[in-house]
Amino acid sequence: MGRADARRAQRRGARRAAKSGGIRRLFTWKKMVGAFFGLCLLIMGAFVALYMYVDIPKANALAERQSNVYQYSDGSLLTRTGNGVNRQNVDLAEVPKDVQHTFVAAENKSFYDDKGVDLKGTARGLINTLSGKGKQGGSTITQQYVKNYYLTQDPTISRKLKELVISLKIENKKGKDYILAGYINTSYYGRGASGIQAAAQAYYGVDAKDLNVSQGAYLASVLQAPSQYDWQTASETGKKLVKARWGYTLDNMVEMHWLGKAERDKLTFPYPDKAKPAKGMEGQTGYLVEAANKELEKQGITAEMRQAGGWTFTLNIDKKRQKQLEQSVDRQLESKLDRKNNKVDATVQAGATSVDPKTGAVVALYGGVDYVKHYYSNATRRDYQPASTFKPLVLASALENGSKTQDGDLIGVNTRYDGTSKRPVVGSDTPFAPENEDNQSYGSVTVQKAMNASVNSVFAQMVVDVGPPAVKRTALSLGVPDENFPERPAITLGTMNASTWDMAGAYATLDNHGKKVTPFIVKSAKHRDRTVEPVKGIGSQVISRKSADTVTSVLTGVVDSGSGRAANTSAYEAAGKTGTSENNKSAWFAGYTPELTTVVALFGESPKDGGGQVSLTGTANSGRANGGGFPAQIWADYTLGALGGGSSARFDLEDVERGEVTMPTTPPTTPSQSASTETSPSQSPDVPSQSPSQSPDVPPSQSPDVPPPSQSPDVPPSQSPGQPGGGVPGKPADGNENNIVNNAPAR
Repeated sequence: MGRADARRAQRRGARRAAKSGGIRRLFTWKKMVGAFFGLCLLIMGAFVALYMYVDIPKANALAERQSNVYQYSDGSLLTRTGNGVNRQNVDLAEVPKDVQHTFVAAENKSFYDDKGVDLKGTARGLINTLSGKGKQGGSTITQQYVKNYYLTQDPTISRKLKELVISLKIENKKGKDYILAGYINTSYYGRGASGIQAAAQAYYGVDAKDLNVSQGAYLASVLQAPSQYDWQTASETGKKLVKARWGYTLDNMVEMHWLGKAERDKLTFPYPDKAKPAKGMEGQTGYLVEAANKELEKQGITAEMRQAGGWTFTLNIDKKRQKQLEQSVDRQLESKLDRKNNKVDATVQAGATSVDPKTGAVVALYGGVDYVKHYYSNATRRDYQPASTFKPLVLASALENGSKTQDGDLIGVNTRYDGTSKRPVVGSDTPFAPENEDNQSYGSVTVQKAMNASVNSVFAQMVVDVGPPAVKRTALSLGVPDENFPERPAITLGTMNASTWDMAGAYATLDNHGKKVTPFIVKSAKHRDRTVEPVKGIGSQVISRKSADTVTSVLTGVVDSGSGRAANTSAYEAAGKTGTSENNKSAWFAGYTPELTTVVALFGESPKDGGGQVSLTGTANSGRANGGGFPAQIWADYTLGALGGGSSARFDLEDVERGEVTMPTTPPTTPSQSASTETSPSQSPDVPSQSPSQSPDVPPSQSPDVPPPSQSPDVPPSQSPGQPGGGVPGKPADGNENNIVNNAPAR
């Protein structure tokens, strides 16, 4: 290296040393400690200024609370809610001491010792607010009282800081009893009840002074999530959570020495009374408001926010179509029932959901005879099985997955299956041999004919050909909920749980050429402080248009010449499917036109407490209330009126999958063979006959879909026995229901 280079290197080193020394001089430990304390003093000064600036405000004008307005889609009034506040304040001395302790044990064990604020919880709440996680975070009873009585529910930083300051001031000026009384008197408990007195009446029909410790623990637990934890409307998950919180509350009382361990162990869960609907909710109004509120809850508009009032909720409900649906149920069902003198008629519950398949808007809904008489909505309940309305979804999955039969044929409209009753499925690890309605065998039958007649044995085999897991995936993507949904061949009979709302979404997706339709009822939600975006009704393509249109093509045959003939009229083009569940406990018709998708169902519900499921057989003295009877008739009457007397619109079907056919090589059945012993031409001789009692997956005997001759025309005579797919000579393919025993299979 030359001298010049050495001098340059020396100068660079000197500059680096000077720079490093400057940084060290700038960040000495003394300066860093000084900066830290300076920051602390700055924060303390800011907090002192905030403390001096923020006063304890007046109460948040609960007396000035506004009502909420619910409107039809055209802006006309449906109802107003919340004109009055269901609250009656009580002195803390009137509330039993152990009941007071339940609220402290549930929410803030350190209440009697703390200074009214939880700095960690408040910091967590601020961080969650900044990160967009809403109002999550811990708060003391004092902070919650301040939020309820003086502030708002808005998850903002300014509100959280005000809450902190006011809580400290309240703690300095008021005693713990004052704060606890304010907390239990201002909190919202659900069921329209604000305050412990209203809650005690709403849940247990007693005054607050008469609550016991077990009931108090339930009310204290409900405060965490009123809409989720109300036992009457809670999901199975919600029930587990509220029971767990009830137990947690009592365990905390034992820990705080407010309750003896022996006494705690004797306590049982205090199931609340049934809720009483609010005035103004009569008829269908309550069902519509309830459905809207459930949807709003999912959108982040909680019960507490709605209780504050000032909202205008516009629903998608079409006033004319809503009236038409109510009238159709009255004409086609209620006018034929004798609920007072006929025990079966007294059990009949009807539900329906009608959806615009192009938008997902719920345009009409029928929840029951009257919200104040039957609080549970039949439109959204999920405690019954959709039965054979599930079979089109099996076909949709077969088409979507390019599935083939055991013979290697691609499944489509004309593909043939063995329609022998009680035929054991082939290729499944789980044995299953379902009986067809009236134990009728169909021999070699096309998928179209099998759907028309709702042949159980065909679709049981199709589930196996596709694979139960694949069928379930397709069903879930279409909108069927994952409730009691095992991956077994028996799902072909619709043995899971679903509502008319759920099935309307699934069928609307088929109607919409495979593009996902999510039913939604709230068109808009507006408040002076905020607006809420509605649910997105149309989603992505969940099955191909080819698959959806092929299913639609098949379902038009069900309406034209199958079990859904009662829905047939020349006034519109329609596709649909009937369904009748185990022992005729529910009966369904799910159908659609190019412009409207509607699902109607009847449920057999015991009028006694508990409302267990019972058979619909004998409804209106007409035998079975199967899917092709009353539900299809209600559907047809409603659809005709909802479409203004009819429609010229036609299904725009593309690329319908016809499938492949392997012709049988064995001889066809002979006329001398009876329906109960008939074997399929394609069934190999070494396949043993198997009864339902031999197969662990065979469900109890189930009811048919096909309407009796008194409700719909006879099916055209089946093909002669010498032709493929032929039925029993001289007998309609769908059977005569007047001659069917009560325990016939599902259809």
